[in-house]
Amino acid sequence: MGTGPLRTTRQPVTRALTGLLVAVLGAAALVACGSDDDGGSAGTETPRSPKTTGFTGTAPSAVASLAESVKESLSAAASSASARASEFEASVSAEVARANAAAKEQLDDVEGRGNATADVSLTGKPRAQTDGLLAVVVNITNSTDRTASYAVQVDFSDSDGQVVETRYVGAEDLEPGERAQPLAISRKPPEPKLTAEIAKAQRY
Repeated sequence: MGTGPLRTTRQPVTRALTGLLVAVLGAAALVACGSDDDGGSAGTETPRSPKTTGFTGTAPSAVASLAESVKESLSAAASSASARASEFEASVSAEVARANAAAKEQLDDVEGRGNATADVSLTGKPRAQTDGLLAVVVNITNSTDRTASYAVQVDFSDSDGQVVETRYVGAEDLEPGERAQPLAISRKPPEPKLTAEIAKAQRY
């Protein structure tokens, strides 16, 4: 009968020891899981190099090559545009030369000042825009009710009234009321100063 109380006392003690053992083992397991293979502290990761197997970007050398290719393409386009501009200017100059030659031919047989002096006037052009050359704008307006062409002779005279140079300009197929403004440019030196005037103007 004396062993009853002793058995009752041992059971709580046994359970307490068992719980403490479980707690210690659990803590040891957590520490083991938190440590890395190299003995580092828990929660610290070792830096790793990024994987490049699936990298699909363009390498620096390829980017440089692409930039150089684009630059060359732009340069070629600019050169082509410049060439086209030069060709256009040449074609315009050729057309102007042809019109001026036609104007001279028309005026060769004209007596007096012609039939269209009222349709023509001159406007001076700043020498700063013509590399110092004397140039005048020949304003031609078709005042008739039908399509017409014009030939104009511009004389450049010195201070004594002596004609030292003659230029011809023309405007072809002007519609009624249409205006053209060809340039008459003197090839003489800036000095002595010359005066421009309309010598002949013929409508045909």
